Amino acid sequence: MSKKLKWRGLIVLGVLVIALIYLMPSISATLPPWWPNILPEEKINLGLDLKGGMHLILEVQAQKAVESHLERMVEDIKQSLRKAKIRYQELKRSGPDRIELILLRREDIKAVEKMASDTFSDMSVEVGFQDGRGPKVEFILSQQAQQRIRRMAVDQAVETITNRIDQFGVTEPDIRPQGRDRVLVQLPGIKDTKRAIDLIGKTAQLEFKLVDEENSIEEALKGNIPPDDEILYQTKGEAGYQTKIPFLLKKRAVLTGEYLTDARVQIDSRYNEPYVSLTFDSRGARLFEHITGANIKKRLAIVLDNVVNSAPVIQDRIAGGRAQITGRFTMEEAKDLAIVLRAGALPAPVKIIEERTVGPSLGKDSIDKGLKSTLIGGLIVILFMAFYYRFAGIIANLALLLNMVLIGAGLAFFGATLTLPGIAGVILIIGMAVDANVLIFERIREELRLGKTPRAAVDGGYSKALSTILDANITTLIAALVLFQFGTGPVKGFAVTLSIGIIASLFTAIVITRLIFDYLIIERGWKKISI
Repeated sequence: MSKKLKWRGLIVLGVLVIALIYLMPSISATLPPWWPNILPEEKINLGLDLKGGMHLILEVQAQKAVESHLERMVEDIKQSLRKAKIRYQELKRSGPDRIELILLRREDIKAVEKMASDTFSDMSVEVGFQDGRGPKVEFILSQQAQQRIRRMAVDQAVETITNRIDQFGVTEPDIRPQGRDRVLVQLPGIKDTKRAIDLIGKTAQLEFKLVDEENSIEEALKGNIPPDDEILYQTKGEAGYQTKIPFLLKKRAVLTGEYLTDARVQIDSRYNEPYVSLTFDSRGARLFEHITGANIKKRLAIVLDNVVNSAPVIQDRIAGGRAQITGRFTMEEAKDLAIVLRAGALPAPVKIIEERTVGPSLGKDSIDKGLKSTLIGGLIVILFMAFYYRFAGIIANLALLLNMVLIGAGLAFFGATLTLPGIAGVILIIGMAVDANVLIFERIREELRLGKTPRAAVDGGYSKALSTILDANITTLIAALVLFQFGTGPVKGFAVTLSIGIIASLFTAIVITRLIFDYLIIERGWKKISI
């Protein structure tokens, strides 16, 4: 065997061996124990339409993120006013995009405007005057800043939901932004849909707030709520027999979940009940130690999503940055709470606007029909090629089978997800793969009719058909890449399979079939080609 032919054979053999290695975990029910240690074990993942599962479209309430940003800005402006020793009557968020400040003295307006331009560049200032009150200064958040906050809210929601789902244990979830303020969530194979929805939708805003014990909760319930306070409730009892206990709390949280580094489920040795143990970072630990040290014998409420979880009395300074959330949790509830706290709070609430569940039986039915259509289509093509092109058609059929192996290996290698449209892509590739061989074989026939030898006919057939094959496949590949870049869901699944299939069909049609012809003609000395 010539050296050049030998190297081509080794390259093809190497590609096929690697392909089989990547395909093995998907076609073999059991692998040897040593396999995962040295060889890849990624399988071809099945999409939602094949495996069954849950499809959700969530709408991120991005305006809430803007309002939360303004609430934090109120605190920042308050601190800046204190530093500048500017006195005021009132400071509050007065609209969806503005903060209202009522000053005591007109001469402070210039100082406030300078403070705004130096410190709060995202906000413009409007000054007005009213009878009987001091000058009014409105801080207005710019449209660019609002758009940035909304965009970040969606991006953070995607990241947070992804972290939660990863810890929940769903394999191959598909979570991505869709449009301006929506998030697509597809969870193949999920069975407990209610638990998944609860896990995804929980805002998980953890706050520690001091209980206001100087003012009366009874008066607050009548409507006389102090300006810096709010009423939140703790729910106790079993479902159907729940009571709500009101608490008068300071609005400002003394500590939030942003300093949280870990949340784990522990078991209370006294009551044998699960609780969630919290660990703060170094800054959070210092803040927690200072808060507990400065408020001994006062109550500190642990608030999760505006619901009071508990309000224990601080008995002593707590060092070490540890706290715990107790309640009558089941083990599952405690685990889910730990997951959402570890993954972080959603930057804004999310609303489910579309929910669909695909049952495993429907997915199995889709697989059966897809495989049946693939087998029928493939069998028709194989019979046609063998009948019309005789022995050359058998070579093309062998290349087609190897093409299917390469597509499966490519899906496993890239961690792609096979969907029903992906199966349609495989069927399309079957036709495209033999199309290249049809072009080559027709060119070889023309060369043979001109009286050329089999070797010259094969050389001429491949060289003359090559440019046409490359033009057709590269333009299709460009279209597939555009579909992958801008498509979503099923469209992207089709584009992935089509892209892998085009590359595989080029390799099998141009390289593998040519290698077989060259071996038979050059090495075996065939003087005639059955084509």
